[in-house]
Amino acid sequence: MAAIDNDWLGPLGVEFKKPYYKVLYDKVRSEYTTHVVFPPAEDIFNAFSLTPLGRVKVLILGQDPYHEPGQAHGLSFSVRPGIDIPPSLENIYKELHDDLGCYVPDNGYLEKWAKQGVMLLNTVLTVRNHQANSHKGIGWEEFTDAAIRILNEQDRPIVYMLWGRPAQAKVPMLDNPKHLILTAPHPSPLSAYRGFFGCRHFSKANDFLIKHGVEPIDWQIENIRV
Repeated sequence: MAAIDNDWLGPLGVEFKKPYYKVLYDKVRSEYTTHVVFPPAEDIFNAFSLTPLGRVKVLILGQDPYHEPGQAHGLSFSVRPGIDIPPSLENIYKELHDDLGCYVPDNGYLEKWAKQGVMLLNTVLTVRNHQANSHKGIGWEEFTDAAIRILNEQDRPIVYMLWGRPAQAKVPMLDNPKHLILTAPHPSPLSAYRGFFGCRHFSKANDFLIKHGVEPIDWQIENIRV
């Protein structure tokens, strides 16, 4: 697995020394040796490496990585250029269009968000090929909960976008009065019409950041094809 080597390392370093993490590390190494696992091992911690702790403005929390070949690259909801846009991300783009007027791009590559301070974190960071939730319960949740607690301790404005019940289960961990918690149904086609569409989380996040003197997010993902 790739290492975390930015300002996340200090507060997260204690997790690497805990017994659960050794079990998790050994399990993940074994899985990569014996099965096809996503994302590529060097991409597991991309959410941390692309969005340093000191730059996090928004947390968008997903569940586990995409489980089909070529999709997952360590950022929740994102896929690399050239990969079909998954249905949940299509719905995110629809809401962005209705909320902020962003055009729907030809790709699902969200690295631009990550580099602006939008942490795209899954609660579970690996998955077996074709087997959704196959790495649920092996220890990743304890690790990512630690990351969420670290964010909760940050003494600056941060927005949490929690879509669907698993993400909203983290609300009791978030008690910092300087932070904004936004909740809505998941953008999946199964639930987006129950209140994700029309939630206006993107404009609400930017309004909150601007109100507190923080540069807002440019949510427009540009087309790649000319």
